Parts: sequence; structure tokens; C-alpha cells
Amino acid sequence: MDKIRINMLSSADKVDGQGVGSAYLEQVHLIKEGASDLFDVTINGSTDCDIQHIHTVDPQNYLKMKATKAANVCYVHFLPDTLDGSIELPKAIFKIFKKYVIEMYKAADYLIVVNPIFMDALSAYGIKREKMVYIPNYVSKDDFYAKSKEEVTELKKKYDLDEQSFVVIGVGQVQTRKGVLDFIEVAKALPHITFVWCGGFSFGRITDGYDELKKIVDNPPTNVKFLGIIPREEMNDMYNLADVLFMPSYNELFPMAILEAVNLHKPLVLRDLTLYQDILFKKYLAGSDNETFASLIDQLYQNKEMYQTSSVWSKEISEFYSKENVLNIWIDFYTKVHEEHQKNKKQKRRRMKKKKVFNDEQKQK
Repeated sequence: MDKIRINMLSSADKVDGQGVGSAYLEQVHLIKEGASDLFDVTINGSTDCDIQHIHTVDPQNYLKMKATKAANVCYVHFLPDTLDGSIELPKAIFKIFKKYVIEMYKAADYLIVVNPIFMDALSAYGIKREKMVYIPNYVSKDDFYAKSKEEVTELKKKYDLDEQSFVVIGVGQVQTRKGVLDFIEVAKALPHITFVWCGGFSFGRITDGYDELKKIVDNPPTNVKFLGIIPREEMNDMYNLADVLFMPSYNELFPMAILEAVNLHKPLVLRDLTLYQDILFKKYLAGSDNETFASLIDQLYQNKEMYQTSSVWSKEISEFYSKENVLNIWIDFYTKVHEEHQKNKKQKRRRMKKKKVFNDEQKQK
């Protein structure tokens, strides 16, 4: 049996500090490493393939969708509404861009959502539910794993953190949507705990709330450190020096940071968003205001039993999103897409042949 040719279309790794880039790199590596006997994978290659998997909504990728005879699979890493609070553009341009994104999603043969809750939102845009497929993100345990106590001690020295400090880490671009302002307020309420934010202004001055956020990043409270954009190959160190992952984001799909942190069994403190319930099985601590966030984090600091329970929850999440489980989902999906596309092409050829025969008969009459 010939390998199924998959062309991955993406520019996600061109801008540092984006979860989309991490998800793209993990997914491609998973397929290349785990299913090389079934799939021949190229990156930003020719449209002459069996499946085009579009990871980013670049205009050139949209044109390639229109130009190919292959099946078009499009990743839904964000919805137009989730862009609010991320970037600041003139309203007219923002409106055009949102419309463009929806048109691109509609043009795809199949849509991959990383969280099933977004199927309803996509349906509201007039997109057919039957072409949506839920496949979760994945993070390699070879890249994100717990290091020894001695190594963690050295990491804390490297980043000028007290060896005995209890460290709460936040991960993501410095944006209003990510809850950075809340992260700061919670840190102010817990001066005995160290807060570290990994991420920067990936989109520069067009970042929503840039001026206000820049002032805070440049002059944070004494127990807060902003480390800027951390290369992905160094992010495992960040989770190792941390005791808790705190994500006060107002809008997400499926943050890669969560999957990375649970590989090290770090407790999660998250905003109480509906989207987390089905994908994290309620195995996390949730709050909806800064007072609750501060209380939960302080309890993790003081209560060893609560900390251990939360750590076990993260371990259970990590086990569910195993390499084998997610790889098998992708193998089944790509195989099904290829078979359905081949079947549709044969049916189309038969219809065209019948139409030609009918037209020829009409001409003879």
C-alpha cells in the first residue's frame, strides 16, 4: 500500500512564544515519528498530495486550499471571537480579518477542533458540524519531564530565585486576554510566594493593552518576575522550577502549557471556564476572581495533602493524553479522510462521465 502524502501548511513557528507553534511542532513530530510507515509528510510543499493539513490561516495557505485536488484539513486553533483581547487593530480591518477566517474554515473539507465545546460556536457561523472532528493536542513526555532536586536547585539559582521559594508560573503571551493583570493582582495578595511569567509581546505594539501591560512588565511587584519569551526547548526548565501552573486566561481553546505542566504533575489553578470541563475532567482547581485564585494558591502552599491531591490529578490528565492514544486518533482520521476523498473523486468522475454521455446523446438527436 502506498503511503498517504500529507502536506503540512504552517507559519506557526515563525513567531516565538505562541501556543499554536508548539501545537504544530508536536503534531508534526508525532506523525513523522510514530507513523512514518503510513504517511509521507512534507512541510509547506507542493499541492500535489493526498491531504493538505492547514495549521495557520495565512493567505497563501488559503490559495493553496483553492488550488489543490487534495483533501483540505484545517486546524481550528482559534475562533474569531477569541482574538478579542489579543491584538488591537482598526475595527474595519479586524472585521475583515474575522470574516476571512470564517470563510477559510468553511472552505476546508474537514476541521480539527482541539476542544469539542467549540463545535457549537463554529456551527453558529454556518459551518456544517459533520465536517468537524475533535482531536486533542499532545505534548511529548520526552521533552517535558521532571528533573532531580539538585537540577531544580541549580535552575532556581540561574534565574535568581530563592532555593526555598514556592514558585507559581504563568505561561503565554503578555496580553489582556491571558489575564496578566489578574496574575499581578494575585501576586500582590501573596507577597510570600514568587510569581514568574514566561512569555512576552509576540505581536509587539499591536498587542491589546500594550501600553498598560508594558509598564507592569518593566516595573513588576518585588515578588514577580517577567522572563520574556522563553525558547520552547527551555520551557521544561521553567516547569521544573515551578510548584504550580496558574492560568487566569479569559479565553482559550486548549493551552499547550497545561499539557506541558501536567507531564511534570504540577497542580493547576485555572479560571473557571466551561471549556476546561470536558478536556480536563475537573481535575484542577478553579476560580473566577482574584480573591479565590489567591486563596487556592495559598492553600497549595500551606496544605501538603491538598498539593499532593492536585498533583495526582495532573498526573491523571497526563496519562489520558498519552502519545499512543492521540497518535491512534490521528492515524484513524487521516486514513478515513483519504478513503473518503478517493471515494468522492470516483463518484465525481462517474457523474462527469454520465453527464458527458448524456450530452453526446443529446447532440446526436
